[in-house]
Amino acid sequence: MSQTPRKSRSGDTSAKGPGQHIGAILSGIRVPEMPYPASRSDTDPTPDWRPLLFSCWTEQRDERVTDVLRSVDVEWTVRQVNSAYLADRIMDVYLKTSGLHAALVSRVARLRFWLAWQLEDRRAEAFSPAVLAWLDALMEWRGWSDNGGRSSRALLDQLENLVIAVSGSFDSGQAAPFEAYCEDWVADAGKREDQVSRLRDRLLETEQGAARQRLADQLARALIGRALTGRELPAAIAGFLKEDWYRVLKQSIWAEGVDSELYRHANKLLEWLVWIGDPALSDRDRNRLYHVGEQMGDRMADVWGRAFEQPLPEARLQSLQAEFVARIRGDAITLAPALPPGDRFVWDARWLDLADAAPPSVVDQQQHWFVEGEGKTEQRRYFFALLDATQEVLWTNGAGVKLGLEPWAAVQSKQHAGELRPLPDPTPFGKVLSDTVDILARVCQKQVLERERAADEARQRAEALRQERAAAEQRKREAEAEKAAELARQQAEQERQQAEQERQRVEDEQAEQARLQAERQAIAQKQVEGIPLGGWVQCKSAQDDSQTCRLKLAVRITASRKLVFVDRLGLNRTEFREEDLVSEVAAGRIRVLGSAAEFDDTLSRVVGRIRVGRQ
Repeated sequence: MSQTPRKSRSGDTSAKGPGQHIGAILSGIRVPEMPYPASRSDTDPTPDWRPLLFSCWTEQRDERVTDVLRSVDVEWTVRQVNSAYLADRIMDVYLKTSGLHAALVSRVARLRFWLAWQLEDRRAEAFSPAVLAWLDALMEWRGWSDNGGRSSRALLDQLENLVIAVSGSFDSGQAAPFEAYCEDWVADAGKREDQVSRLRDRLLETEQGAARQRLADQLARALIGRALTGRELPAAIAGFLKEDWYRVLKQSIWAEGVDSELYRHANKLLEWLVWIGDPALSDRDRNRLYHVGEQMGDRMADVWGRAFEQPLPEARLQSLQAEFVARIRGDAITLAPALPPGDRFVWDARWLDLADAAPPSVVDQQQHWFVEGEGKTEQRRYFFALLDATQEVLWTNGAGVKLGLEPWAAVQSKQHAGELRPLPDPTPFGKVLSDTVDILARVCQKQVLERERAADEARQRAEALRQERAAAEQRKREAEAEKAAELARQQAEQERQQAEQERQRVEDEQAEQARLQAERQAIAQKQVEGIPLGGWVQCKSAQDDSQTCRLKLAVRITASRKLVFVDRLGLNRTEFREEDLVSEVAAGRIRVLGSAAEFDDTLSRVVGRIRVGRQ
């Protein structure tokens, strides 16, 4: 339990803010070195990790959930990995800043397995009001130490029930068993707080009264011990001081305090009694001894009556007055050590310097927890109050039970030596949750923006690459088109040149043929003109070139330019116009026999030139 005012258990303030970010964190954040799936589609089945987490909880393993996931050869989903990371992160931060004892921290830390499962399954609803209230209620156990006491065992028993409740939650697949456990815990915490408050009030009242009694006793002893140390006094005076006047001093201190007039008078009379009884002190001034001894009886009776509200016993007073008279007369008296060795009267000189023992800074240390030791062996105690009467620190435990008293000077020495140190102020779970989720939400948003920016850059690079490839393809097509156009142009030019050459060849051939025809016509004209009457010609048959007939020029009609031929019998008259005959001779269908050899040579030359021209 905590001795400090309880925090508000309204976990709503921590759940409203971070709740809206948890879903985005579970799906969007990416933590380096986490076992995220390399490639996983939405249609792939989600692995069931509840049996694995349940076994870790049942075995009460002190491991992080993410380490457990890495140890298993399973491809987990992104949400499962992030749920494990978020559960580890929240519990690590909370347990580091909670101020709880190490033994308690190790038990609560194992709740991360249940929390990871709930985050993956329910997201922000995993932090229900009951769970948040329970985690905040753990602050009342900041002062718990594993010392084997009843309160220590009671908490350990409750944590054993926690194992059962969480196991029931895993078994049923619902958070209800654990949430019911949390609600019962919070209800019991309220009852315990009321009980501790009442116990604390009673304890403070009791210890303050006991401190005043202890101060009265010890300071009275210290005053008498200081006054009697090294002195030799009559036995009656020494005994009266140690037995009776000790009671007067104690009563004056307890009833009215060290600042009262009664205490000052009682203390002063203590000094006068020692002065009268010790000859080494009082023999130096006999006149003063007479006046003091004469007044001592009345003064002692007055202080005694004021302290006890009853008169000083006459027998005690008479024995003292007898000693006073003997001292005034100067009679020989028997002296003995006032505090002989082995005397039952015990005193402590430290009680004489309590007035300025506690500095003002002690106020800042009250109502705070302090720690001695390290790790699981550390012991915690609560600085409940500084008892002003005795300058002692009243230590209590978390249940408000007194652990002991310790002088303030000893506490200061331990603090300076580092043996005793204050426990840092706790951080409620709601704040841990809110701060952690806010930090991760900013990281997630930054990562999302970076991924979007990277995606935009990738799209831009892809678009630039696509445009570059398209431009390259376009340039290639343009180059191919230009090349094709150039080839087409070259081919067209080549075809044009070939056509031009063919045309020129044809023209040349035609010109050559025309020239040759003209030459043949000229030769044929010359031959026809040179045919004498009676000259023979040989004609090929129109139906068969292999059949020929010979005709003889019978008549040349100059006016009509006709030539009349007959066969060798003078029959079958055939007429040719001169130009027709020339054409027939040039064509080779009629051969002038009279000058056949010359005509054949000329005709062969003409034909040869025609062939050369064609080639």
